Amino acid sequence: MAGYIIRRILYMIPVLFGVLIVVFVLMRLIPGDPIEIFFQSGEIGGSGATSREGGEVSRKALEKLRESYNLDKSPPHQFVLYVWDVLRGDLGTSIAYRRPVVDMIASHWPATFALTMASMAVAITIGVGAGVISAIKRHTFVDYGAQMFAILGISFPPFFVGLLLILVFAIKWQTDDGVGMLPAVSNGYGKELILPALTLGTAASAILARLTRSSMLDVLSRDYVRTARSKGLRERVVVMGHALRNALIPVVTVIGLEFGGLLAGAVIIEAVFHRQGLGLRLIDAIIDRDYPVVQGLVLLSAVIYAMANLLVDVLYTYIDPRVRLETTGS
Repeated sequence: MAGYIIRRILYMIPVLFGVLIVVFVLMRLIPGDPIEIFFQSGEIGGSGATSREGGEVSRKALEKLRESYNLDKSPPHQFVLYVWDVLRGDLGTSIAYRRPVVDMIASHWPATFALTMASMAVAITIGVGAGVISAIKRHTFVDYGAQMFAILGISFPPFFVGLLLILVFAIKWQTDDGVGMLPAVSNGYGKELILPALTLGTAASAILARLTRSSMLDVLSRDYVRTARSKGLRERVVVMGHALRNALIPVVTVIGLEFGGLLAGAVIIEAVFHRQGLGLRLIDAIIDRDYPVVQGLVLLSAVIYAMANLLVDVLYTYIDPRVRLETTGS
């Protein structure tokens, strides 16, 4: 098992290197000089990097600032220097905030991680639960209702669902004090997480519900399930102990993929709910052409996505013994 995990980690290296190349190239293709944008925002200053005389920023100071970020060099040279810094654990310094990218990630990742995990909990609870119930109650109103929920959940974009939830729970439905039942601005880890987690988890739960239903229907028609029922086992034991475990194999794959999707979706949802996480920082960084922040956050997302898929592969070995035999080579 250890050898299998090491091989998978080694396979990630070319993938992450490819992510670095794509993000580096795309950011340089976006029109706009990050130093000029920083200058126009009126926030240049500090550390003796720039000076203002007569309301104009010294061009010499701007060139000095550009040199400090290696932007005076050719793109290939910039890329080599950036890769070398990454290998040393240095993701660079933000142009807009003049803070190390690692420090920005450390201060903002808890908000994004909490939102992603809460959304995943919503997706798994609603999606798997609805899929199992729908399969058991096949061709009933419960089944039709679950399928309708899945269709609607996939059809509506998350940002629309978020705005709709804000309209209902934060504006229309208010307490006696005139305060919304749930806050529209999400900066905490309690009830502030409810609306963004529901928003982000709805689409994922719809996908999981459809897949779980299909997988459960296939497993429930197998001979070993009919044998378990013929032995007189209770339906709950048959469904939860025999059918569900085998039905979860394809579902676990999608859960791993959806985790990466939820992490990416947090970018938009954090903007909708003005949640101070990595997603909102990424949007600001793209607007400001803050190369180090964009490259660092995208690389972090790629690493998390790759590790989530590795975790899914490891979980396979516990769900299906046949996979364990293949990975261990026994």
